[in-house]
Amino acid sequence: MAKNTLRAGDSSHKIASLLRDSILAGNYSPGERLVQEDIAERFGGSRIPVREALRDLEGEGLVTFVANAGARVADLSLAECVEVYQMRERIEPLLLRYSAEGLDREALETLQVIAAEMESVEDPDRFIELDRQFHLSMYQGAVTTVLGDLVVMLWNKTQPYRRAYTKRVDGDQRQVFHDEHRMLIRALVDGDLDLAENLLAVHIRRTRQHLERHPEVFSDTNITPTQKEA
Repeated sequence: MAKNTLRAGDSSHKIASLLRDSILAGNYSPGERLVQEDIAERFGGSRIPVREALRDLEGEGLVTFVANAGARVADLSLAECVEVYQMRERIEPLLLRYSAEGLDREALETLQVIAAEMESVEDPDRFIELDRQFHLSMYQGAVTTVLGDLVVMLWNKTQPYRRAYTKRVDGDQRQVFHDEHRMLIRALVDGDLDLAENLLAVHIRRTRQHLERHPEVFSDTNITPTQKEA
């Protein structure tokens, strides 16, 4: 991986930003050890701001600390991922309702632009980047004290599995994603928040159900014996 250099005086939040982007981009694998010295060398910092950055990313759901083993990229078992998706099915529609009144014409047009680009892109990494951008942009109108940060944390936890899954979907499945995004935008434009909430819940549920059919995107150690036999 290419080395990025921080200018003198940059603080831990800058290291956290660079490391966050790198983890979300898939440059680190779930469960991979994060050695402070290596991160400090790569990003040009020192151990103290690196340690602070790792703690910040722990709070965002991207990093976990294991006793006597240090920091690792957060990972999920299939069962944990399913549970996270079930949480998302229930809370993201609420966040969307909070956000809807704050989405002006420009914000809705931005959603349309992102959705259109998604339909034309073939690179799965770019697709997953745009999908995240689309959904989090839908929530930008919300003013919350807990819910918004919780949703971002849940997105962070499932990012690598969405990427692995996206590389396995065919054209018909992708078209369903596009159709559902278009219907979500239409419901928001029309102000039909009940429909928008229902569409979003179904949209998230569909991805969960597809992930359940692909246990191979999770590490073998996270697959239960029953799942291995299926």
